[in-house]
Amino acid sequence: MPETIAGITVPDSALVRDTTALVREAADESLFNHSRRVFLWGMLKSAARGLEVDPELAYVGAMFHDLGLTSAHRTKDQRFEIDGAEAAQGFLRDHGRSPEEARNVWLAIALHTTPEIPHHLAPEVAVVTLGVETDVLGLDLDQISEEDRAAVVAAHPRTDFKNQILRAFYHGMADRPETTFGTMNDDVLAHFDPDFHRENFVRIIQDNAWPE
Repeated sequence: MPETIAGITVPDSALVRDTTALVREAADESLFNHSRRVFLWGMLKSAARGLEVDPELAYVGAMFHDLGLTSAHRTKDQRFEIDGAEAAQGFLRDHGRSPEEARNVWLAIALHTTPEIPHHLAPEVAVVTLGVETDVLGLDLDQISEEDRAAVVAAHPRTDFKNQILRAFYHGMADRPETTFGTMNDDVLAHFDPDFHRENFVRIIQDNAWPE
Protein backbone atom coordinates (compact mmCIF):
# COMPACT_ATOMS: atom_id res chain seq x y z
CA MET A 1 0.00 0.00 0.00
CA PRO A 2 1.44 3.41 -0.95
CA GLU A 3 2.74 5.60 1.86
CA THR A 4 1.55 9.22 1.99
CA ILE A 5 3.31 11.94 4.00
CA ALA A 6 2.21 15.60 3.96
CA GLY A 7 0.00 14.81 0.97
CA ILE A 8 2.91 13.36 -1.04
CA THR A 9 2.58 9.72 -2.01
CA VAL A 10 5.69 7.57 -2.17
CA PRO A 11 5.10 5.31 -5.18
CA ASP A 12 4.61 1.66 -4.32
CA SER A 13 6.65 0.16 -7.15
CA ALA A 14 9.51 -2.28 -7.52
CA LEU A 15 11.82 0.57 -8.52
CA VAL A 16 11.00 2.56 -5.39
CA ARG A 17 11.17 -0.45 -3.09
CA ASP A 18 14.56 -1.44 -4.50
CA THR A 19 15.77 2.16 -4.11
CA THR A 20 14.69 2.26 -0.48
CA ALA A 21 16.36 -1.06 0.27
CA LEU A 22 19.63 -0.06 -1.38
CA VAL A 23 19.90 3.29 0.40
CA ARG A 24 18.80 1.92 3.76
CA GLU A 25 21.59 -0.65 3.55
CA ALA A 26 24.26 1.85 2.45
CA ALA A 27 23.41 4.92 4.54
CA ASP A 28 23.06 5.56 8.25
CA GLU A 29 19.75 6.66 9.72
CA SER A 30 20.53 10.37 9.49
CA LEU A 31 21.43 10.21 5.79
CA PHE A 32 18.49 7.96 5.00
CA ASN A 33 16.02 10.31 6.71
CA HIS A 34 17.61 13.30 4.99
CA SER A 35 17.21 11.67 1.58
CA ARG A 36 13.56 10.87 2.21
CA ARG A 37 12.94 14.45 3.35
CA VAL A 38 14.61 15.74 0.20
CA PHE A 39 12.11 13.79 -1.87
CA LEU A 40 9.16 15.09 0.13
CA TRP A 41 10.28 18.73 0.22
CA GLY A 42 11.13 18.62 -3.47
CA MET A 43 7.74 17.22 -4.42
CA LEU A 44 5.92 19.75 -2.23
CA LYS A 45 7.79 22.66 -3.75
CA SER A 46 7.48 21.30 -7.28
CA ALA A 47 3.71 20.99 -6.87
CA ALA A 48 3.53 24.57 -5.58
CA ARG A 49 5.38 25.70 -8.71
CA GLY A 50 3.13 23.73 -11.04
CA LEU A 51 5.92 21.39 -12.13
CA GLU A 52 4.93 17.94 -13.32
CA VAL A 53 7.52 15.55 -11.96
CA ASP A 54 7.84 11.81 -12.44
CA PRO A 55 7.66 10.71 -8.78
CA GLU A 56 9.72 7.57 -9.29
CA LEU A 57 12.56 9.51 -10.90
CA ALA A 58 12.30 12.16 -8.20
CA TYR A 59 12.54 9.45 -5.57
CA VAL A 60 15.63 7.86 -7.08
CA GLY A 61 17.28 11.27 -7.46
CA ALA A 62 16.56 12.23 -3.87
CA MET A 63 17.53 8.89 -2.38
CA PHE A 64 20.78 8.55 -4.37
CA HIS A 65 21.89 12.19 -4.15
CA ASP A 66 24.26 11.66 -1.19
CA LEU A 67 25.07 8.02 -1.86
CA GLY A 68 28.58 9.06 -2.91
CA LEU A 69 29.29 9.95 0.72
CA THR A 70 28.78 6.35 1.86
CA SER A 71 31.58 3.80 2.09
CA ALA A 72 29.78 1.37 -0.22
CA HIS A 73 29.42 3.79 -3.14
CA ARG A 74 32.22 6.33 -2.85
CA THR A 75 35.38 6.72 -4.89
CA LYS A 76 38.54 8.69 -4.18
CA ASP A 77 39.09 10.38 -7.52
CA GLN A 78 35.87 12.25 -8.36
CA ARG A 79 33.25 14.43 -6.72
CA PHE A 80 30.86 12.62 -4.41
CA GLU A 81 27.97 13.99 -6.46
CA ILE A 82 29.23 12.11 -9.51
CA ASP A 83 29.53 8.89 -7.51
CA GLY A 84 25.84 9.07 -6.66
CA ALA A 85 24.87 10.20 -10.14
CA GLU A 86 26.62 7.27 -11.80
CA ALA A 87 25.12 4.79 -9.37
CA ALA A 88 21.63 6.14 -10.02
CA GLN A 89 22.05 6.15 -13.77
CA GLY A 90 23.10 2.51 -13.87
CA PHE A 91 20.38 1.56 -11.40
CA LEU A 92 17.67 3.18 -13.54
CA ARG A 93 18.90 1.59 -16.74
CA ASP A 94 18.93 -1.80 -14.99
CA HIS A 95 15.30 -1.15 -14.02
CA GLY A 96 14.22 -0.44 -17.59
CA ARG A 97 14.17 3.34 -17.57
CA SER A 98 15.17 5.18 -20.75
CA PRO A 99 18.59 6.74 -21.34
CA GLU A 100 17.02 10.22 -21.21
CA GLU A 101 15.30 9.52 -17.89
CA ALA A 102 18.49 8.08 -16.42
CA ARG A 103 20.47 11.05 -17.71
CA ASN A 104 18.09 13.54 -16.10
CA VAL A 105 18.54 11.84 -12.75
CA TRP A 106 22.29 11.85 -13.32
CA LEU A 107 22.08 15.61 -13.82
CA ALA A 108 19.82 16.03 -10.79
CA ILE A 109 22.39 14.41 -8.53
CA ALA A 110 25.55 15.74 -10.17
CA LEU A 111 24.27 19.32 -10.02
CA HIS A 112 22.53 19.33 -6.64
CA THR A 113 25.32 21.41 -5.06
CA THR A 114 25.46 23.81 -8.01
CA PRO A 115 23.17 26.79 -7.34
CA GLU A 116 20.62 28.00 -9.91
CA ILE A 117 21.47 25.75 -12.88
CA PRO A 118 19.13 22.84 -11.95
CA HIS A 119 16.13 25.17 -11.79
CA HIS A 120 16.49 25.79 -15.54
CA LEU A 121 16.53 22.10 -16.47
CA ALA A 122 13.94 19.31 -16.50
CA PRO A 123 11.59 19.06 -13.49
CA GLU A 124 13.26 15.77 -12.51
CA VAL A 125 16.53 17.72 -12.20
CA ALA A 126 15.07 20.71 -10.35
CA VAL A 127 13.12 18.64 -7.83
CA VAL A 128 16.25 17.29 -6.12
CA THR A 129 17.81 20.72 -5.73
CA LEU A 130 14.55 22.11 -4.37
CA GLY A 131 14.54 19.39 -1.74
CA VAL A 132 18.22 19.74 -0.85
CA GLU A 133 18.02 23.53 -0.55
CA THR A 134 15.07 23.14 1.79
CA ASP A 135 16.52 20.45 4.04
CA VAL A 136 20.17 21.54 4.23
CA LEU A 137 20.02 25.31 3.74
CA GLY A 138 16.52 26.05 5.01
CA LEU A 139 15.69 28.08 1.91
CA ASP A 140 12.09 29.24 1.47
CA LEU A 141 10.73 27.26 4.40
CA ASP A 142 7.77 29.63 4.44
CA GLN A 143 6.64 28.07 1.16
CA ILE A 144 5.79 24.87 3.03
CA SER A 145 2.98 24.96 5.58
CA GLU A 146 3.76 24.34 9.25
CA GLU A 147 1.45 21.32 9.10
CA ASP A 148 3.36 19.77 6.20
CA ARG A 149 6.72 20.55 7.80
CA ALA A 150 5.61 18.85 11.00
CA ALA A 151 4.34 15.79 9.13
CA VAL A 152 7.59 15.31 7.21
CA VAL A 153 9.80 15.77 10.26
CA ALA A 154 7.61 13.44 12.32
CA ALA A 155 8.08 10.73 9.70
CA HIS A 156 11.80 11.43 9.21
CA PRO A 157 13.28 13.28 12.20
CA ARG A 158 16.02 15.89 11.94
CA THR A 159 17.94 14.56 14.95
CA ASP A 160 21.07 16.76 15.34
CA PHE A 161 20.88 17.03 11.57
CA LYS A 162 23.01 20.14 11.03
CA ASN A 163 25.98 18.53 12.76
CA GLN A 164 25.29 15.10 11.29
CA ILE A 165 25.23 16.28 7.68
CA LEU A 166 28.37 18.37 8.08
CA ARG A 167 30.20 15.34 9.48
CA ALA A 168 28.88 13.17 6.65
CA PHE A 169 30.19 15.69 4.10
CA TYR A 170 33.57 15.85 5.78
CA HIS A 171 34.03 12.10 6.13
CA GLY A 172 32.92 11.62 2.52
CA MET A 173 35.38 14.14 1.09
CA ALA A 174 38.36 14.35 3.45
CA ASP A 175 40.47 11.91 1.44
CA ARG A 176 39.70 13.55 -1.91
CA PRO A 177 40.10 17.27 -1.15
CA GLU A 178 41.05 18.14 -4.72
CA THR A 179 37.51 17.25 -5.83
CA THR A 180 36.08 20.15 -3.83
CA PHE A 181 37.76 22.84 -5.95
CA GLY A 182 35.23 25.20 -7.51
CA THR A 183 32.41 24.04 -5.22
CA MET A 184 30.95 24.97 -1.86
CA ASN A 185 32.27 21.66 -0.55
CA ASP A 186 35.66 23.19 0.24
CA ASP A 187 33.92 25.18 2.99
CA VAL A 188 33.28 21.90 4.80
CA LEU A 189 36.89 20.77 4.64
CA ALA A 190 38.11 24.19 5.79
CA HIS A 191 35.69 24.03 8.74
CA PHE A 192 36.95 20.68 10.02
CA ASP A 193 40.60 20.71 8.94
CA PRO A 194 42.77 23.76 9.80
CA ASP A 195 45.49 22.43 7.48
CA PHE A 196 43.23 22.25 4.45
CA HIS A 197 44.56 24.38 1.59
CA ARG A 198 41.99 25.86 -0.77
CA GLU A 199 42.87 26.19 -4.43
CA ASN A 200 42.57 29.72 -5.76
CA PHE A 201 41.02 30.20 -9.19
CA VAL A 202 42.73 33.56 -9.77
CA ARG A 203 46.13 32.17 -8.83
CA ILE A 204 45.65 29.19 -11.14
CA ILE A 205 45.03 31.58 -14.02
CA GLN A 206 47.94 33.86 -13.13
CA ASP A 207 50.47 31.07 -12.49
CA ASN A 208 49.58 28.61 -15.26
CA ALA A 209 51.96 27.47 -18.02
CA TRP A 210 50.99 30.10 -20.58
CA PRO A 211 53.98 32.45 -21.01
CA GLU A 212 52.22 35.82 -21.15
